[in-house]
Amino acid sequence: MGKLYDDFKAKTEQTGYYVSTDVEFVERLLENIKVNEERYGYPACPCRLASGKREEDLDLLCPCDYRDEDLEEFGFCFCALYVTKDVLDNNKKIHSIPDRRMKALKAKKEAKKHDSEQITIGGLQYPVWRCKVCGYLAARPEAPEVCPICHVDKDRFERFI
Repeated sequence: MGKLYDDFKAKTEQTGYYVSTDVEFVERLLENIKVNEERYGYPACPCRLASGKREEDLDLLCPCDYRDEDLEEFGFCFCALYVTKDVLDNNKKIHSIPDRRMKALKAKKEAKKHDSEQITIGGLQYPVWRCKVCGYLAARPEAPEVCPICHVDKDRFERFI
């Protein structure tokens, strides 16, 4: 197996996720993520069209915001980089799946209309920040610089409460 694959697989499994066993495919995806990082300055998923503006593509930074829902429903993510243990153990076939992004962008647009509404629960002293990738919650004045669970950057957090 290739070093790129082995390193990525080891790092990924430390966070509780699994990687496709198709080494050549995974290494091509990782190389294309690197190309996007060099091109745009951030690791956009190569399976979707990036805008070149990080703030517009936060949901596409690998691992993307849609990974976990795809894993739950299909056993693998949209680009098939991440898979579930069940897919690995049972040699399940990977196939094309619907892209969740358009539905999510529409919902995000609707949510922006309600951004001015503030929710207060139990008199919390600090806002609660949620990692959009893994769901980690942090009650503090600002979002963490890096998620302690999945290691994504601060801009992948959203104000939850």
